[in-house]
Amino acid sequence: MTRPDVSPTGVGEPGFRIEYDGAVATVVLDNGPANTVDPDLIERLIAGLPRVTEDPTVRCVVVRGTGRVFVGGADIRVMRRLDPDTYRAMRRWVDVQRLLERAPKPVVAAMNGHALGGGAELALACDLRILQARATFGFPETRLGIFPGAGGSQRLPRLVGPHLAKRLIFDGTRLAADQALALGLVDLVAGEDFDAVVAAEAHRLAALPTATLGLVKRAVLEGLDLPLDRALDEVEDRYVTANLGLEDAAEGLQAFLDKRDPRFAGR
Repeated sequence: MTRPDVSPTGVGEPGFRIEYDGAVATVVLDNGPANTVDPDLIERLIAGLPRVTEDPTVRCVVVRGTGRVFVGGADIRVMRRLDPDTYRAMRRWVDVQRLLERAPKPVVAAMNGHALGGGAELALACDLRILQARATFGFPETRLGIFPGAGGSQRLPRLVGPHLAKRLIFDGTRLAADQALALGLVDLVAGEDFDAVVAAEAHRLAALPTATLGLVKRAVLEGLDLPLDRALDEVEDRYVTANLGLEDAAEGLQAFLDKRDPRFAGR
């Protein structure tokens, strides 16, 4: 389903398209057989993603690939140039991740296939990661004499700790789905029911007080590297106060007093 208020540049662009299912918007990456990342795709995503991340009617965003690949990483033909201009253009992949990481709503990485290099980096910027049972996850860049320099070297150690992150990057380890799950790199693994699991999780998240979840995301990100007392006083206090003004806060508390299920509107 597409929405009439979404311009053609937001639906069906070369390299990706946006599909809607109620309050869930799915960004489907489709950039060649290996679903690789190149500067053109990066710039189209930077221009197109705000159509869903900033749309108040969208309460959960799903990012997925096509075929057997979620995102296959950087286009090696582009990376082979090894010049600063190419580096800066490819480095903008970090800005794509920031749009998802800072989205004021839940974002699901639906890894329908292999998530390697830039694909794994993109997934780490999402709030929930679901990996297809036959897919692999990892950072194989060192086998090419490079390393995951568009988010991977920073988000991975924050998730699994610096020692394990270095081991995974040094060895270029491609983890099977169950291994990635055991390390906490993904939240769910699904087999033949992958699409159904993704849809169920996305709609579950969309039914939550998503504006509150957006404040949680900001509080966590902004407080992560601060001393605890500053994080409590400068970050948490600010977003707790902001949450008091949300309709869903009033609805949730009243529903508890009324002994009924809350009906959250996401605002």
